[in-house]
Parts: sequence; structure tokens; C-alpha cells
Amino acid sequence: MISRPFVLLTTLLFLLSNSLAFPNYADVLKRQEVEEADSRTGRPFRPVDPPSPPRPPRFTGAKLVHDPAHPWMPLRDGDERGPCPGMNTLASHGYISRDGVASPSEMVIAVQEGLNMENKFAIFVTYLNHLMNGNLVTDLLSIGGKTSKTGPDPPAHAGGLNVHGTFEGDAGMTRADTFFGDNHSFNQTLFDKFIDFSNRFGDGFYNLTVAGELRFQRLQDSIATNPEFSFKNVRYFTAYGESVFPLNFFVDGRQTEKKLDMDSARSFFEEMKFPPDFFRSSMPMSNQGRADIFRMHPFLPGGNVDGKVNNFAVDPASATFETPCVLYDDILNTVQGLGFTSVFNDQCPEQSPYGQE
Repeated sequence: MISRPFVLLTTLLFLLSNSLAFPNYADVLKRQEVEEADSRTGRPFRPVDPPSPPRPPRFTGAKLVHDPAHPWMPLRDGDERGPCPGMNTLASHGYISRDGVASPSEMVIAVQEGLNMENKFAIFVTYLNHLMNGNLVTDLLSIGGKTSKTGPDPPAHAGGLNVHGTFEGDAGMTRADTFFGDNHSFNQTLFDKFIDFSNRFGDGFYNLTVAGELRFQRLQDSIATNPEFSFKNVRYFTAYGESVFPLNFFVDGRQTEKKLDMDSARSFFEEMKFPPDFFRSSMPMSNQGRADIFRMHPFLPGGNVDGKVNNFAVDPASATFETPCVLYDDILNTVQGLGFTSVFNDQCPEQSPYGQE
């Protein structure tokens, strides 16, 4: 049973999202980046004072989102797109800047309006991505790769959503592992597997059963082909979230059954486009179904070792769904210098051993 740890994890994510609602918690890291920007440019750099994260919208039901106010437009030279088909689609429809660079508050509004993502979940995902991969000086994040559009001479860590090992990671559904050279572009071979599994296990639709089987198979694929395969900590959690994302956000909100047809799947994953006459979900969504997928094929975190394929070893130091406080510690180690450790003290009072009462 993993229900109790999932409750704890949800609580931790809630606390983290609330901590990120106040810019002063990131002041230490931001000051460091301002000082580095001053040093690189040789002149004082005025940082952007970000607004508080957006509140939930008033209306949270199904509505037409492929509407005249948000027409799809093809990519232009220099537009950023990355490993997340949801953000790619929102940019192509103008829910955020079509160049793929926006502030985290703009992104939260976009995922709420365009996909009906639940507010606290939207804040957590977006602001944590921003802390790990965005430019805190200018308050801008790229949904693709590193770009000067986030600010002149952006800091080294501001590499956008393409950065490997934060939210993007190995064993993706339609994106290849970083080891093979391109971790962010649509991969037809992997999408063919997506279709094959949908036919075999979902009668032509991507559903919860397909999600569980495909997630497990993609893990086996990476173990067998990627000598640098890594599946732990943040990626361990986001991979299962990635598997339920299409069910929660790509299924038309007027449908009563959570199953995704292949034409709609291709529209999102490859074309970065809402299907015609698409309605967003009928209620705010987050990671519904993730625990069900995990239970189909329980899998411990780890990776291939010694630079060899088929050499998977469990990493006992990684966070799991049973030890979510380890994920908190990994996040703090990834984002050095943040001042919100005390926010978690009541939930994760011990650093070692973790999760003990």
C-alpha cells in the first residue's frame, strides 16, 4: 500500500508550492545570480520583482480552448519547444508567448486556462522547474533549450526544460534518452510503440492500462539500450506523472471515459496542436492515476552502472513513493542556497534516516 506516503508527498508538494509563493524564499539564489550577472556584464543588473503566483480561476469546468482567440500557428525560426507536449501546445496556441519563453506566473495561468491544471499542482511544477532551469534574475523560463531570450548571458543553470536530470529524464514516452543525442524532439519510433501498446492493451486507445504497460516497457527499453540510464529522485516521480498526463489533460473534457484516441495523441505529441473543437478537462486535474500505474509494475529507482547496458542496480539513496522526504532533500541539493528548509521541518524533521516517526 502506498496511500499514506502519497498523502505525505502531496502535503510536501503543497508546502513547497506555498513556499514558492513568496519570492523571499529564493532571495539567496537570486542575489547570487544578480551578482554573477553584474560580474559578467560589468554593469549593475536590475532583477525583475516577480508577482505572487496566480490564484485559481473562477471557472474550472470544461470549455472550448481551441478557440478563435487562440489559433494554432506554425513555428518560426528561433521559437523554443521542448520535451513537454503540453507546454509546446500552449505556446503554439498563444496561451504563453509563442516564442516559448515566459514567466512562471504566465505559465501557471496558461496551464490552468488551457489544460485545467489544478492550481497548487500547477504552481509546484512550474516554479520548481523555474528554480532548477529558469533565469531568476529576469523571471523567465524557456520551455525548450537555453536561450538569450530569458535575458542577456543567462546563468549556466538556466537551460530550460530541455535540461536533463531535473524534470526531463530517461525512459520518456515519445522522447529519446539524452544518451542518444536528442531528449526533446518528437520521436516517431517511440510514438509507433505508443500506438502499438494502445492497440494491444487499450483497443486502440491510450488508457490507464496502456499507461502502466508502456511505462514499464520504456524502463526495460532504456535498461537494455542506454548504458547511462538513470531513473531516480525527481525523474522517478515525474516519469509516472508523465504517463498519466495525456489522460488527465489531452482527453476532451466532454468525454466521460479517460481514454485518448491516436489522432488526438499525435496532434499533441507531434503537431503541438489542440485537436479540432477541443474542450479542456471538466475539472481541475493533477496526477490522478499515478499510483494506479505504479501498482501495475512496482519499480525501484536506480540506473545502469559501470557504463553497461542491462546492468541495472537499485539506488537505495533515491527517493521512492514510500520515502518522499528524500525527494525533498534531493530538491534542496539540486537547488543550492534556497532558504525554505524550515517550511518542511514539521513534515520531514530528520535528514537521516528518512521518513521515520
